[in-house]
Amino acid sequence: MAYVGLGSNLGDREAVLESAVRALGGLTGSRVLARSGWHQTAPVGPVDQPDFLNGAVAIETTLAPHDLMAELLRIEATHGRDRATGERWGPRTLDLDLLLFGTLCVQADGLTVPHPRIGEREFVLAPLAEIASHATIPSLGVTVGEALDGLGIH
Repeated sequence: MAYVGLGSNLGDREAVLESAVRALGGLTGSRVLARSGWHQTAPVGPVDQPDFLNGAVAIETTLAPHDLMAELLRIEATHGRDRATGERWGPRTLDLDLLLFGTLCVQADGLTVPHPRIGEREFVLAPLAEIASHATIPSLGVTVGEALDGLGIH
């Protein structure tokens, strides 16, 4: 079971996110089991930009973590995002983050799972808690719900 965070703050945000969910469900050996609602959130970082819509999906997959991440990047690219030329923490048509992959901890070849800032971001934890509040964040030793409660801002 993998959990993916989705975000968009350019164009028709909801349409982009819905398209991304369909693309995730169409990945080889994968199916979307659950999805959160969309959450409008303020952007994080130094760049002035529009608000985001954020959400999360649970995906059952036979793909390995690096292969799934490669597919996430491909889906982003088909929606107009180029991570190589885009501004870090800047506006984007689509952002897909591999948040959790079962109970694996991976830190190799440009991939870190669980997502390195998962425990600090309400815009990640709130939608993820809708679909997986009891999932463990192995790097933190707490569940998604406990991490969200620990932020003390909801």
